[in-house]
Amino acid sequence: MTPARPSLLRPAPSGSDGDTLSPAFAAFPRDAFLSLRGITRVYPGVRALDDVSLDIGAGEVVGLIGENGAGKSTLMKVLGGVIAPTRGAIEIDGQSFGQLSVQQSFDAGIAFVHQELTAFDNLDVAANVLLGREITGGWPGKWLGRRLKLIDRDAMARAVQPILDRVGARFTPDTPVASLSLAEQQLLEIVKALSMNARLVIMDEPTSSLTLTETNRLLAVIGELKANGISVLFISHRLSEVQCCADRVVVLRDGRVAGQLAKDEIDHDAMIRLMIGRDIMAAGAPHDHAPGAASLQIRGLRTAANPAVAVDLNIHAGEILGLAGLVGAGRTELARAIFGVDPPDSGALKLESRVLERHGPFDSIAAGLYLVPEDRKGCGLILDFSIPQNISLADLSGVSARGLLAAGRERAKAEEQCGRLAIRTTGGRQVAAELSGGNQQKVVLAKWLSMRPRVMIFDEPTRGIDVGAKAEIYRIMRELADEGVAILMISSDMEEVIGVSDRIAVMCRGAITGILERRDFSEQNVIALAVG
Repeated sequence: MTPARPSLLRPAPSGSDGDTLSPAFAAFPRDAFLSLRGITRVYPGVRALDDVSLDIGAGEVVGLIGENGAGKSTLMKVLGGVIAPTRGAIEIDGQSFGQLSVQQSFDAGIAFVHQELTAFDNLDVAANVLLGREITGGWPGKWLGRRLKLIDRDAMARAVQPILDRVGARFTPDTPVASLSLAEQQLLEIVKALSMNARLVIMDEPTSSLTLTETNRLLAVIGELKANGISVLFISHRLSEVQCCADRVVVLRDGRVAGQLAKDEIDHDAMIRLMIGRDIMAAGAPHDHAPGAASLQIRGLRTAANPAVAVDLNIHAGEILGLAGLVGAGRTELARAIFGVDPPDSGALKLESRVLERHGPFDSIAAGLYLVPEDRKGCGLILDFSIPQNISLADLSGVSARGLLAAGRERAKAEEQCGRLAIRTTGGRQVAAELSGGNQQKVVLAKWLSMRPRVMIFDEPTRGIDVGAKAEIYRIMRELADEGVAILMISSDMEEVIGVSDRIAVMCRGAITGILERRDFSEQNVIALAVG
């Protein structure tokens, strides 16, 4: 099917112990090796892919972008051999296939770095990287160890360490995966892909859990892959990263190729126009209006993460106050302390005329202070619950009669919010786990909007959602502000903070280092305050 690729393991040089990993960045010819021709995939009533054609050259970085539901995931499943196209052909090194099996995809050198983590947290790093390809030959001797299929952990560690070094990982082959952070587990997914001597690495939102430093290291790794003839299909909602690393951008919309951009044509506005045909910031952009009095006053608030620093902050009715800062600045910790998830060490909140001191989430909810958390799947939703159940979860008394849940009220409440927020569902029984990221975020919002909020805290409200859903979230936030709700928006996206906020507060090491009025907005000013 394909020219023979180097095996993962090769005999160790004379005089060395055990097996070693063959080079992960072996060079391949730079001509195109994979082509999709007229790929179409039809489900009952839905055309997920419609006549998609795409070429990927050796050593080429192709950005693949599009809104959720545009067909990106379906196309990846076709390339991985998980599903078969209804019609069309896949060409690899000039050989045509109507469909690929999972094994054929692997043999062709196609490796995946998934957004959803797939590591086994009861194993160490080396065992995860070489899962199913373990090196045998350990104690009580190489020959007997191989006959008995005993795992040689030292050899596995030696095989994996060079790849960890290449991606700049700070953990070691024997580190338990359970002890890794989300960002480190994302790097582990990349290491697993590189260990397979891939010719094409498909990265699906690989930076969603990475810090800025780790993201820059990943982009450097992509450059190394490219230099060694390995192709990358880079899927991301972070268009600045696509612009930084892609040689070419392919845009999917409604299952079709909406257009392609060459290297010199790639810019943010051009990508947005092909994806949705409108400016995503327009709906949430500030306009001339006078914010009201301070709706939430924070005085002397000290969090457990930064007990030496006291925070004073006012959030006015009718404004969106952006909260910026580098990773580790303490923004999420401040949001959790305000909401009462992590009770503050000291300090008090005054919500209009009500004082909240040593409060918890129940007190905040009763006062009309709500939090949309950073981790919507882990903290904002119960994924196995239906959409109506999630929306009514924080206000069961509002959908109950005489202490019993009234299914009709719960359903009516959900229908009202789904219509208001344009939540796309297949019906009232659909569970939250089946929704796209943008629709999941809207369900979290619906839970609070049905309870008439006074203050809303949005922690990374658009993380991991497509640009169309972002526009909807911006519109909702601006409408809430126009209705007099005070909004605190935490975001690591500089464009988002500058484009949506009325004022920007900046944090560094747990302290508010400055507050910028709109006339002073600039990346330089925000960064200057963020680094203290």
